[in-house]
Parts: sequence; structure tokens; C-alpha cells
Amino acid sequence: MPRPVFDAIRKRRSHSKVTEEAPSSDELRELLSVLSSVADHSGLRPWRIIELRGDDRARLGEGLAAAADEDPAKYIAKAKRAPLVLAVVVCPREGKIPVWEQEAVASGVAHYLGLLLQEAGWGSIWRTGSLTRKKAVRRALGVKKPDYLLGWLYVGGIPQRDHKSKPRKPLDVSKHLSSLAPSSPESSE
Repeated sequence: MPRPVFDAIRKRRSHSKVTEEAPSSDELRELLSVLSSVADHSGLRPWRIIELRGDDRARLGEGLAAAADEDPAKYIAKAKRAPLVLAVVVCPREGKIPVWEQEAVASGVAHYLGLLLQEAGWGSIWRTGSLTRKKAVRRALGVKKPDYLLGWLYVGGIPQRDHKSKPRKPLDVSKHLSSLAPSSPESSE
């Protein structure tokens, strides 16, 4: 029986270096169109993606440099390490759904998007860091409170050397899956 989702997750890799090719805006819109399936309590869709190409990536670098109070050239080079940078923004909605649940939805979007990009033949890596939620970075990308940045997906072509990546170390499921021990009258105290 084919298991495309299982295989996609098993084969997923981060690509810290990518080539200068990138998906078009139309291809990106098509990938985003299926993200309505992300688990989302009350269907709030508390997220958005900012597409950064060309010189727009320098704005991210300048914001990072301002937040770090360091040389902009270093951060601009980091922001331009991929031809496409997708900033993932959490857009919390007021109401009964806690912000942490809404952030979990945005995290799901970022992860699904990484899987979709890989399936479409693109390499990506999700980056965050201590500067992610700094005011200077938000301002550089036009993100206004209460919205905030979750991180970035750097996207581009997969280098030839990465097409033959080694399998990951197997997961010891026993360390990550448990069940509740039978309860006894004494343990309820």
C-alpha cells in the first residue's frame, strides 16, 4: 500500500545551502492553498507568510543587524543565503483560543510548507534565533503588534550533493511514546 505522507516525512531534510533557483510566486500560492488542512482550533488561521525575494531580503538582514547592533553586511549576507525567504508570522486573534494554540497552528503551517516544498523538489531550512522577535526585525518587515515573527524558511534549489543524503539516525520510539501506568487508590493522593 503506498504511503506518500509517511515517505515524505521520512525523507524530509533541512537544506542549509540551496541553489539560486526558487519556486515562483504562483507555485508558492498553489502550495499555500492547501494549508487550510492544518489543525486549527476554531478555524482562526492565525498566520501569514511574507515572501522575500531580491532586495527585499536585505530588509530582513538590516532588521537583524539593527536588533543585534552589529554590522549590517553580515546579516544581509545571511538573509540572502537563499533566493526566497518566507517569513512566518503569527497573527493572534482575540477570543477563547489561547495564543499558544494559535502559535502551534503557525508552526504547523511552517512545517507543512517545508514538506510541500520538498515534495515539489525545493530545498528549505527553518531558521529562528534570539533576534526573531525583536522590534527592529518586526519593523523591517512591517509586522505590527499583536502579530509577531515565528521564523523564516530559506528556500531554493537542492544542491546536487544533497540528492544523496544519508538516512537519519532511527528514532528510539520507546523514549517518545508511553502510556499511563495503571492507577491505584494510593497514587491518587
